[in-house]
Amino acid sequence: MKYTWRTTLELLRIIPPTPTGFRRTREDIELGGYLIPKGWQVCWAANMTHMNDSIFPEPSKIDPSRFENQASLPPYCYVAFGGGPRICPGYEFARIEVLVTIHYLVTGYTWKLCCNNNKFSRDPLPIPTQGLPIYIEQKNKL
Repeated sequence: MKYTWRTTLELLRIIPPTPTGFRRTREDIELGGYLIPKGWQVCWAANMTHMNDSIFPEPSKIDPSRFENQASLPPYCYVAFGGGPRICPGYEFARIEVLVTIHYLVTGYTWKLCCNNNKFSRDPLPIPTQGLPIYIEQKNKL
């Protein structure tokens, strides 16, 4: 299940479930030559960090091995579930839910994507533009 979870993390890196979030600055900070005063509300975009090639080389390439040693990643560079004290409280539940679902889909069923368009849009969460038409057949019918 470790490789399955790394693959899931990589897919969530490319298409994060929460595209943006808001935070308030605790002190004056200079970023990119701009002064952001204490108390200002700032908006962060997960995909801007997740697709930064200085953090994730070849960011458009799917590479689950990026997550073999998560401790080697700089803090707050992977924020699919947020981070710090405001990390999603359902993060561990989502992890178990994803792993169990993938396990049952892979071991109990054969399935095939029924469309050639694999593009996503945001509404506000990522969704396939043509829905997700798949053909599923149980492997061992009783």
